[in-house]
Amino acid sequence: MRVDEASVRADASTLFDDLAVLTDAAVRPIVVAPEPSAARAIVRAINRSLNAAVSLSGSDAAMLPHAPGGIGRVNTGILSTLLDAGYIPVIEPTGFSVFAPGDASLIADEVAGALAVATEAVRAIFFHAAGGVADPQTDALIAELTPSEALAIAGDERVASDLRDAIRAAALGVRGGVAAAQIVDGRIPHAAIVELITAQHVGTQVTGSVTLAA
Repeated sequence: MRVDEASVRADASTLFDDLAVLTDAAVRPIVVAPEPSAARAIVRAINRSLNAAVSLSGSDAAMLPHAPGGIGRVNTGILSTLLDAGYIPVIEPTGFSVFAPGDASLIADEVAGALAVATEAVRAIFFHAAGGVADPQTDALIAELTPSEALAIAGDERVASDLRDAIRAAALGVRGGVAAAQIVDGRIPHAAIVELITAQHVGTQVTGSVTLAA
């Protein structure tokens, strides 16, 4: 899941409690921080109660190779090792390059989408304060989109650029094999639990079979 500053810092946020519940329920979450500096803060917050979070950058075990135009082939070995041992990886949105002295900055949504595909995740969640995707014509919240429909909206400049990043990553994740991706307001109490271990959904879901009504 890609978290945002709002879901991490909100006074009423249940994110860290939810991660504990998910871990107990044998769900193996991977958390993508909104920016590198936030990853360590998220790890500290989780470990105040759970003692299970580990921060990783894109250069750790060359996990996120930085290729021309974006992220190369994701190396999932370190993730599998941590997940199998019961840890929660918290990922900095940075990429590794053998030709650069430091890590490259990456878009957190793209990192989350690439990780979801590479780890064959059943679900990808993108927390965004917008709470989902609104129809650019009517401003009405759209409950479900196909990847093609989502990509069309992601190309609409009337939509905020950071939300377009989340929509695009969700669509490409589903096209890459993720069963469904959800864009939801992470400040909603227990949003992660609702999405991952119940049949209910909030926000906008991107799946491979839904067509918008005319």
